[in-house]
Amino acid sequence: MNKERIGFIGLGNMGGRMTRRLVDAGIAVLGYDATPERVAAAGAQAAGSVAEVVQFADVVMMSLPDSKVVEAVVEGEGGVLAHCRAGQIVVDLSTAAASSTIRLAQLFAQRGVQYVDAGISGGAAAAEKGSLTLMVGGDAEAVASLKWAFAPISTKVAYMGVSGAGHTTKLLNNFLNAVSLAASAEVMVAGKKAGLDLHLLLDVLNSSSGVNFATLNRFPKIVDGDYLEGGLTGKLMTKDVVLYVDRVRELGVVSLNASGPLASFGLGTALGYGDVISNRVVDAIGDVSGGVRLFDGKRNEEKQQ
Repeated sequence: MNKERIGFIGLGNMGGRMTRRLVDAGIAVLGYDATPERVAAAGAQAAGSVAEVVQFADVVMMSLPDSKVVEAVVEGEGGVLAHCRAGQIVVDLSTAAASSTIRLAQLFAQRGVQYVDAGISGGAAAAEKGSLTLMVGGDAEAVASLKWAFAPISTKVAYMGVSGAGHTTKLLNNFLNAVSLAASAEVMVAGKKAGLDLHLLLDVLNSSSGVNFATLNRFPKIVDGDYLEGGLTGKLMTKDVVLYVDRVRELGVVSLNASGPLASFGLGTALGYGDVISNRVVDAIGDVSGGVRLFDGKRNEEKQQ
């Protein structure tokens, strides 16, 4: 296996950042994206087609919006399946439906190709720094052979098991992320309307049983007016929750807690926040709670004095 060449398909918000990390690590990357400018911005060589990417290297990575797009890129005319060769490894870094992943893995296996599903966590900031967490499913030997390719983009690689295990783990994680963000947004709006000091409220929450990722890492920034733009959008968060519901249904698990985040991020989309970072769900909740905004400008003014 050539350890200095990677083909990369999908250089968007996350894929572009991961590609930059690979390029900076000295790996030759041939990239393809529906928006060609993204390839140059990530520092990769530009391919004219998916076929060209697949023919370039033994390792092909994909970072795409959802399973429908993955399936189109893999199974469509001139797609990955049509041009792959025995011995290659295709790594799907997308947030995708595990059932689709398992089906595609079987199709690739018929051609002697290993299909590895690698869910990612950490967002744009971690992708920028190369500190993502990877939740990986597929053939154990294939995953082990990718250590050199995963090293520039991640600080933790967890092998979760057979094909589909990585994407299943990602959906479980993203569901908890959605629940905590939506619930914390509601709590922070309530705190604002109650006249509480939001910094003090967060300090109490983060030393109490209500602590979660959103209270620790998101809202300390949001209350000072920094929404951490560039991360997962509200529409994509909704998509991930729907994928979670589909997955647990397949597993025979009743989902009793999905209605909250689906309602919250659905509200955000209806009010025009669907294409911006999911953290803006707090503004959507604020809009229907009397026009509440957590940040009023005073905190930054105090810091400048």
